[in-house]
Amino acid sequence: MRVLPSVVRVVLGCVPGLGAVLALVLCVNGVERAVDARPTAEVARHGLVAHHAARPHIVPRSVWAAGTGEANSAARTPPPPHYDDKVLAVFVHHTDSPNDYDCADAPRIIRYLAAGQTGARDWDDIGYNFLVDRCGTIYEGRAGGVARAVTGAHTQGFNHRTAGIAAIGTFTAGAPVPRAMTDAIAALAAWKLGLTGIDPRSTVRLTSSNSLSRYTAGTVAKLPALAGHGDGYMTTCPGAALRARLPEIRETAARLQGRT
Repeated sequence: MRVLPSVVRVVLGCVPGLGAVLALVLCVNGVERAVDARPTAEVARHGLVAHHAARPHIVPRSVWAAGTGEANSAARTPPPPHYDDKVLAVFVHHTDSPNDYDCADAPRIIRYLAAGQTGARDWDDIGYNFLVDRCGTIYEGRAGGVARAVTGAHTQGFNHRTAGIAAIGTFTAGAPVPRAMTDAIAALAAWKLGLTGIDPRSTVRLTSSNSLSRYTAGTVAKLPALAGHGDGYMTTCPGAALRARLPEIRETAARLQGRT
């Protein structure tokens, strides 16, 4: 789950309870199609249909990173980002924090999550590329540019060529998952995967970089293009309730790309 040396050996897991807000947790469903991961330019060159989706509104990190406190200094002035050549998959997480928050408090919650990662866990920046609140607002997470293939620190062994989307809340079995949240995740995944021409319902091949994942380092794994954290790491994240919604999210994202 981590890209930089200081975080490569950190094991991600879902930490239950309110205390997880500062400790932070990162928190699958298989599909059968094989992916065409050719870049958009190549698709156009061969006369194929390029499936893109509109970019949803994304609140910049400056909105939540502007808080005060020493623990938030890394959020305000993050180190230089690392990049991959493209994004082939997105991983969905939950933050294992309370669900009954006021959406106006989402920036403060994200600051706490970032402080837990850059402070207690000594990461270089917040691990998630994006966060989505229960009202469907999408926030930029890790610094580097929302349209770029920023290497995150969210999925043990599979941070390269992926993006991490964290649903703010805890979505274990029986927890309601707001429709606004799942619609926002679908819209974000449709746009992000569409930049590389990836069908959200497809599978992709990713190489594990860390044996602490479900796959030993160097193994080429076949994973959903729109995956849950548990697909790459041994965890219940993003929670049974949200994981059960992934098939629906994939279908919605595919429709937003103009696929049938």
